[in-house]
Amino acid sequence: MSAPTASNVTAGEVPSKRPNFLVIVADDLGFSDLSCFGGEIRTPNLDKLASNGLRFTDFHAAAACSPSRAMIMTGTDHHIAGLGNLIEWTNRSDQNAPSDGEIKYWSTAPQRGMPGYEGYLNERVVTLPELLRDAGYLTLMAGKWHLGLTPERFPGKRGFERSFAHLPACSNHYAYEPQLEGHDQIPGFMTMSFIALHAEDDQYVKQLPKSWYSSDGYGDKMLSYLKDRTGKGDERPFFAYFPFTAPHWPLQAPDEYIAHYKGVYDEGPDVLREQRLARMKKLGLCPEDVTPHPVIADEVKAWADMTAEERAKSCKAMEVFAAMVECIDVNVGKVVDYLEQTGELDNTFVCFMSDNGAEGAAYEAYPIVQGTMMQHLKKYYDNSLENLGHGNSFIWYGPRWAQAATAPSRLYKAFTTEGGVLVPFLAKMPKGYTSEKGAISHSFSTVMDLAPTILEMAGVSHPSPDGKGTYKGRPVVSMRGRSMKACLMDSSTAVHAEDGVHGWETCGRAAVRCGDWKIVFIPKPKGPEKWQMYNLAHDPGEVHDLAEADPERLQKMIKMWDQYVLECGVVPLAPALGHWLAAMDEQMPENVWMEYEYWKEGARDEPDKFRRAVPRFTREVKAM
Repeated sequence: MSAPTASNVTAGEVPSKRPNFLVIVADDLGFSDLSCFGGEIRTPNLDKLASNGLRFTDFHAAAACSPSRAMIMTGTDHHIAGLGNLIEWTNRSDQNAPSDGEIKYWSTAPQRGMPGYEGYLNERVVTLPELLRDAGYLTLMAGKWHLGLTPERFPGKRGFERSFAHLPACSNHYAYEPQLEGHDQIPGFMTMSFIALHAEDDQYVKQLPKSWYSSDGYGDKMLSYLKDRTGKGDERPFFAYFPFTAPHWPLQAPDEYIAHYKGVYDEGPDVLREQRLARMKKLGLCPEDVTPHPVIADEVKAWADMTAEERAKSCKAMEVFAAMVECIDVNVGKVVDYLEQTGELDNTFVCFMSDNGAEGAAYEAYPIVQGTMMQHLKKYYDNSLENLGHGNSFIWYGPRWAQAATAPSRLYKAFTTEGGVLVPFLAKMPKGYTSEKGAISHSFSTVMDLAPTILEMAGVSHPSPDGKGTYKGRPVVSMRGRSMKACLMDSSTAVHAEDGVHGWETCGRAAVRCGDWKIVFIPKPKGPEKWQMYNLAHDPGEVHDLAEADPERLQKMIKMWDQYVLECGVVPLAPALGHWLAAMDEQMPENVWMEYEYWKEGARDEPDKFRRAVPRFTREVKAM
């Protein structure tokens, strides 16, 4: 660790020249995928930022994408901001149901139409770009939005002056769409996962460029916005939000990057997991004596049981994933290099994170995927070994590769265990701030801390610090996050109080953390469907359940969970989680909760005809 550089800016001050901000987000990136976090993937541009900044080993997001993005934008819990769950999962319970036998634990009906589950940033929050725009910042965005599908929910309505936004959860990275034959229809699971629906500023994008590839497209667009600022002589500081859709499935990447990883993963995910863990220990990113959680992947074959063809295709999927990560890095480099060329980089706060843990779902085992969708893929896509990674292929890499990236943690995306919520985070401070180049912070922090950090560095106040304020005439909530500025300037500084309480919930999986202690509730089949308790200081892998050994502490922490539910308006999906409400009859219909059914034939030509008025209900919650 290098010595801090001298500076005239202290933790409580703002420099005379306000800094720029570049916030970069990857989609479903695992903790150890980047080279600077223990991975073998080529990420020289992000590595350089890390070497000039700070890496965090205890930084947390939500367990899934749009909830994390809502927290980045608002500094408060996603259950308050309108993304209590992914709207895609609220809309159809089977989108996230790995087995018919346990569907009762995955039904999202009780959440439908409830406050905090609107599926877009609601009126209760004011966003970071709104406040920065009002304070004189140029606000720019290029990449994944996933916080509203309709024009009144576009980024431009929530503070961005210029925006090029991917609106849904995911899509084909090459914008490939098969031409259906006869009476064929898109399978239910795929309706919201292949159309590259975008908007620029206040209009839907009618046609993407023929050469479109998502990461390159967002890099080019962000670069064009920054060049336009330079060309106009616009001297306002900027806030640039740069969220990728990669490396979210379908796994697709340019051949030039895929070629870099040929043969790299031929020994399989278990060997990769051991290699990654060894590098993480060497880099000081996890304890030398850590006990990694065992891999949980009963629904797919073990590496030793695969045929040669199955192994080859599995390796190729991982090669494509790595290529997607490298392409992100190339586009980050493209933007950062331009800022350096124009003299702006020194005055720019740059940070990078993933929105959740690696995606480990074995979708081929899901009832909604089996049958119709698999037949559709065989007919309209080419998943031959040689074609994997191209626009007309459609694959994911499954739980074993994902757990190579989340190790030593337990499980992966969509679970509130550390594997689902612990994410890589790195940050480079602007010149003039005391900082420790190449340092590592072990301070607990979350994506909610980003908004208050940026507001403090910009010298901008939040209009509702006590939750009683208003923004443009409407009441808005306060931020639950805390500024990380002091920690970014001194890596040993804590962001949160030791007795602070932090909660997570996604699709009936739950967790609460206080200090080093954490309780976790994971329904069957991936968990025991009861509260488990861990001391993360001694057991970051969540291997040794201490619930029975310390029942008094467990009960105290369950009360913390109850308080979190009340404060944030969580609608639990299992009676064991307390404050449970059975779904009303009005909430039972499936697949009618999306404001814009853009996947239907003719919907993109006449969007207004495919809008749906989604009912909103009220819920009375009384304090304990």
